[in-house]
Amino acid sequence: MKVVVLGAGISGHTAAAFLKKKLGKKHEVVVVSPSQYYQWVPSNIWVGVGKMTIDQVRFKLEKVYNRWGIVFKQAKVTAIYPEGDANSTKGFVEVSYTAPEKSGQIEKVDYDFLVNATGPKLNFEATEGLGPGKNTVSVCSYDHAAHAWEELQKSIELMKQGKKQRFLIGTGHPGATCQGAAFEYALNISFILKQLKLSHLAEITWISNEYEVGDFGMGGAFVKRGGYITSTKVFTESVFAENNIKWIKRAGVKKVEPGVCHYETLDGEIHTAEFDFAMLIPAFSGHDIKAFNKSGEDITDLMFAPNKFMKVDADYTPKSFEEWSINDWPQTYQNPLYSNIYAAGIAFAPPHPISKPMKSVNGTVIAPAPPRTGMPSGVIGKIIALNIAEAVKSGKTMHNHTASMGRMGAACIVSAGYSMTKGLGATMTVSPVVPDWGKYPEWGRDINATVGEIGLAGHWIKLFLHYMFLHKAKGYPFWWLVPE
Repeated sequence: MKVVVLGAGISGHTAAAFLKKKLGKKHEVVVVSPSQYYQWVPSNIWVGVGKMTIDQVRFKLEKVYNRWGIVFKQAKVTAIYPEGDANSTKGFVEVSYTAPEKSGQIEKVDYDFLVNATGPKLNFEATEGLGPGKNTVSVCSYDHAAHAWEELQKSIELMKQGKKQRFLIGTGHPGATCQGAAFEYALNISFILKQLKLSHLAEITWISNEYEVGDFGMGGAFVKRGGYITSTKVFTESVFAENNIKWIKRAGVKKVEPGVCHYETLDGEIHTAEFDFAMLIPAFSGHDIKAFNKSGEDITDLMFAPNKFMKVDADYTPKSFEEWSINDWPQTYQNPLYSNIYAAGIAFAPPHPISKPMKSVNGTVIAPAPPRTGMPSGVIGKIIALNIAEAVKSGKTMHNHTASMGRMGAACIVSAGYSMTKGLGATMTVSPVVPDWGKYPEWGRDINATVGEIGLAGHWIKLFLHYMFLHKAKGYPFWWLVPE
């Protein structure tokens, strides 16, 4: 049997690792990824403030895959033929090589099982003037983060000369997600400026499409902190106030010009925010992958949602926000049209937002998309691998392993400043990720498993996790014992 995994991020790499561990030498595992590197994305924040180098957050995939016996193709997928074509009865993907020595070459890679773990397309084009090479920076990848640090140093140098600098950090599209990464970056910039005694020359502003700060695309949360129950709204506002960070909420960024950000608010008004340095997270979409049936007919719209993420075993029936429930969320991540195809991590299409969608009076949806990064991505990649491995060995698909985000808990460590003695990190757990108001009518989540604390210990935990998860990703001894 042959299993092909598209993508080598947290979800895809985890799936490939467990597939090979469970299937051994008798079966083939192939990974297709456009980059030669694996990157530990949560630490890109530290690259963006000069606390880590690029090579501290990445490593070459081929060396690890050669050791594991996984076939690696440095290429990007362009099309899926689930039924094969006129010349083949077996499903295959069409890939275009990105490796320099094969750049542009097209290959058909057949499969018995396919895992789509391509992650998000960073859709900078959805906002005019957004992104590296234009008017803002990004920390979404290690190269973007390194560029952000180069630009940040320019602002720091100007501040050392006594010139004030305006920093704008947050989301760069009305429907963007990944507020957590932007939140971390804002706090790390504040921390560095305090260390350099330059805070008096800085004006830091948070701009977000969240209805309330601390929403993070998951409808916010109530957490236990120091024996008290508080909302992430109050927690986030207090952290911002302590760091002298102003905030703009309910804002959908529509256009960015040099030094000026144009945004729409829920009341339909257009405002501007001026800046000297801006890091704004783009909208995410699925990659431009086409799908065709055996006759060559385009079935892309049947396999993928309009946002280009792949449909799975979720309930996509249009409903009002109040009618949605955790039962709508997928459990196995199997494509409904083709039972041998799965989508993991950010590559799967969520059935509905977790935060209530809000529209401006002009009809613009200004609300975060559901986050599916980090721990949920790893867990999903693992359970897909385990189910496929069992299907290969038994000849029957049983789906003994499930991972609904309506029942799955998640832990997140938010960096608030890198320092061995004075660093800060906010540790937060939520369970489940998607609120279950039926089971937990008071808080939406299990309040005993949804907790948050901030302090030096949080920084040390995040630093420890950096090395622990790279140990796991590199396949070092007992890597499989490290939880997702």
